[in-house]
Amino acid sequence: MKGTNLILMGPPGGGKGTQAQSLQDKYGLIQLSTGDMLRSAVAAGTEIGKQAKAVMEAGKLVSDDILIGMIDERIDLPDCAHGFILDGFPRTLPQAEALKGLLARKGKALAAVVELQVPDELIVERITGRYHCTACGAGYHDKFKKPEVPGVCDVCGARAFARRKDDNEETVKARLSAYHDQTAPLLPYYQNEGLLKVIDGTADIAVVTRQLEQAIGAA
Repeated sequence: MKGTNLILMGPPGGGKGTQAQSLQDKYGLIQLSTGDMLRSAVAAGTEIGKQAKAVMEAGKLVSDDILIGMIDERIDLPDCAHGFILDGFPRTLPQAEALKGLLARKGKALAAVVELQVPDELIVERITGRYHCTACGAGYHDKFKKPEVPGVCDVCGARAFARRKDDNEETVKARLSAYHDQTAPLLPYYQNEGLLKVIDGTADIAVVTRQLEQAIGAA
């Protein structure tokens, strides 16, 4: 698994975070999300971080050049020696081409691009049903994970719960629409590159993990 570099694609609420964490724990592959990398680069005050900060403070979108520069810096760090998992990048064909060029210059390559497929209606159900304990943050779901005692947190015994404001059907559908618009051209691109692996994200978490590990092993 050493040097295994992946792109993990899937809709919001599709299980990417859970699976990426599993791969990180088991194989040492580092999950890299563009949002986290931006915040880290800005906090560290790197040259790329300074550029990104200036752009964001001006209320503008961070350019592809800055994003690629940020990834360039990040994957050179020692913790990425075993490989990395890109989450949230690329989002466009120019970004995909730029990433390919960057990796080629470093003598690296992608082992696979894995898409976790989950129907929109299930994503809506998953996200709109989420809520959490306001005292300890423990997560619950209207259908999939209810407290053992109704209205009482299993972890800390508190009785106050809340939902995220953006976990509503309208917002979730808008996010799904944006995801489909962005990924639609990327899937055939990576299919043509011989890298695309498609996994049924509706299966149990352990089953999805096994399928993901098989996809990587077969890459």
